[in-house]
Amino acid sequence: MTGGTTGGSSDGEETTEQRDTAREKLPRDELKRPVGRTLGCYDRLVLAAGSALVPPRDLPGADRLFDIDTLDGAARLAAHLRDRTDYRAVVVGAGFVGLEAATELAARGRVSLVDRSPVVGDQLGPGPRAEIEAALDALGVERRLGTTVNEVGDGHAVLSDGTKVEADAVVWSVGIRASELTRQIADELDHLGRVPVDRHLRALPEVFAAGDTAAAAFDADHTVMQACQHATPLGKVAGYNATADLLGAPLRDFTPGPYVTCLALGGAGAVFTRGWDRKVMASGAEGAEIKKRINHAIHPPVDDARQILAAADRVHIEFPFFPRSDGQAVAAE
Repeated sequence: MTGGTTGGSSDGEETTEQRDTAREKLPRDELKRPVGRTLGCYDRLVLAAGSALVPPRDLPGADRLFDIDTLDGAARLAAHLRDRTDYRAVVVGAGFVGLEAATELAARGRVSLVDRSPVVGDQLGPGPRAEIEAALDALGVERRLGTTVNEVGDGHAVLSDGTKVEADAVVWSVGIRASELTRQIADELDHLGRVPVDRHLRALPEVFAAGDTAAAAFDADHTVMQACQHATPLGKVAGYNATADLLGAPLRDFTPGPYVTCLALGGAGAVFTRGWDRKVMASGAEGAEIKKRINHAIHPPVDDARQILAAADRVHIEFPFFPRSDGQAVAAE
């Protein structure tokens, strides 16, 4: 069973808002009721059904919200603001997605960034925070921290501190959660709704999980992120192992490359970090150039079976243009 893995929409970590909106669980027997059409039996199954934005609960005016969780959602927001300048936008959630949305929207309008956390990029840690704050200052993005949106009205939003702010668009970017299909695989899921898997990405004897649905170990201390840099190798290994298992061939361990973060910051460039402490290796225009190269490098080959199979065999990848630990960037080959 396959589907879209990660939309690249959050850095895969739980936001302050998400912890308040994604805790409830429905009875397992209710979730197992058949939905849609039956595809038939299988010998091995790879669950790669992706994740979805966590919607707000009981928010008055929620039907007025915009999001960029899907292509349709992004297109709806773009159409709403097309040919408009000096608009007012409120972005709810100052995590990975919210920061990228706010800094892009700031190019043609005034933006307020709202989050219950007292700091921006709470889940990103203190490593890149100075660069992020500097970018928000340069772009004129207002921060309304320690608060959230309590109501979305016609042309305005009401914050939890009672403030009423003008808003031509309110963009919801508060956390993501794995597909509900994971609940049909395991009773115990992690805090992002993902299925626990072993080093071969096996969740059950006949089921493997990949992408945003898999709670795979990155190392002894960390679990993979719901982001493309992990979703891609997860898919490669899960697909390989499902086939190898059927053929009685040895299975492959999941061995991801070094963890990095590259956060686009609109007209202020980008910030690129390395390691789980997110040490800043590049920022501004240099960071934006690395982001551009990454976006180009992650596109898979098409229309050439040999190239496709060769790319599928590369799991542990350390791109040559990433800055090294000594702070020096190496040009791409």
